[in-house]
This record gives sequence, C-alpha cells and structure tokens, in this order.
Amino acid sequence: MIPWKQLDSTDIPNDGGKLHLHQRDDEFSIRIDHCELMNSRAHGSEEKLAELGCAGLGTVERPRVLVGGLGMGFTAAAALLHLGANACLEFAELLPAVVRWNREYLGHLAGHPLQDPRTLIREIDVAAIIKTSAQKFDAILLDVDNGPDGLTQKENDWLYSSAGLKATYQALKTGGTLAVWSAAPSAAFTSRLRKAGYRVREEQTSARGKGKGGRHTIWLATRK
Repeated sequence: MIPWKQLDSTDIPNDGGKLHLHQRDDEFSIRIDHCELMNSRAHGSEEKLAELGCAGLGTVERPRVLVGGLGMGFTAAAALLHLGANACLEFAELLPAVVRWNREYLGHLAGHPLQDPRTLIREIDVAAIIKTSAQKFDAILLDVDNGPDGLTQKENDWLYSSAGLKATYQALKTGGTLAVWSAAPSAAFTSRLRKAGYRVREEQTSARGKGKGGRHTIWLATRK
C-alpha cells in the first residue's frame, strides 16, 4: 500500500494542537494529531449540507450565504451549484493554512471553487461575523469541528450554545436557514435549537453519498 505523506501542518490557536495535511496517491486527508477530520474520498455529507442549506435560494435575487469552515472545498462547490449568478458565498476560515492548502493542493478536488467570483474568503472566526451581522444572511452553514461537540477548538462550543444559536438567529433574515453538520446526532442540540426559536428538522445522510460510508447528521433550523 502507498504510504501517507505529510504535506504541511499548522498550529491550531489556543493550544488546540496541530492540524496536518496528508496525501496518498490521489487521496488527501486532514487530521488533528492522529484523528482524521476529513478525507477527500468521503464528502457526500458536506455536499448534502450545502444542498439542503441552500435549497430554494437559486431563485432568490442576490442571496447571501455564510459558511463556517472551508474544509476541502466540497461544501463550497456544492453551494455554488445551487446559487444563482448574483449570489455571494462568504466563507469564514479561522486557519490561514487551510485556505492556502485549498489553493495549493486541494482546489482540483472540487473544481477550484475559490476561483469562482461569487466566493468571498475571510480568514476569521465565523463567530465574529455572526456577532456583528443583523438579518444579513439567507443561509448560514456550519461545518465546524465535528459538530456540537467541539474537537479542535473549545471556543467553537459558543456556536452551538444557547447564546450562539440566538446570535445566529439574529444574523439570519426572516425565513433564513441555519444548517449544521455533525458526525453524530445530539438530542440536546436539537432542544437548544428549538428553545432559540427555530423550526427544526434533522436529516441523516451518508459520508460518501449514495448510501455509502458512515451516517452523519444535518440540522436544518429556520428562522420564523
């Protein structure tokens, strides 16, 4: 078997450890220490997050979508497919190295979505954008850590807290959608969404798409 080769690594703020980019033949992997966060062969649920979160926005004039977490760019590519020519897809990525990896190593995997003129990349914590936005976004897609139980950044817990969900509610336009990706279900998180005022439904989807791979959870929460 072809061995993995480490291409690069970067420090995660606040003593969060190191994030590593690996390659084996045409397969890529992003890991924290020895735990794999994402793999280029398993991106079906990330694409589903974009499909469900952007549903109905293709006919909206100048829709604005915020995405927390760039990953390998598969969410970006899928969102662009569901948005019109006048859309703005704003990405918040905390780690500059992840943006650079997408430009230097990973862009071809998803068709170079960062080259699309509708895409805006901001090297910033998505929470900072949410806290300073009022009824700005038609959709907010969160693919941060492994979901409501933070893995790389304890500060990410705020996004999934009652305070964070209320702030996100205020950042959405009326009828806007918050879509959240998670590696596992969480009844407590569903409850927090409802208490924050959202209409909520859950979707189970496969990691690799077409029913293959492990099962992931996507919450779709609508601002009333």
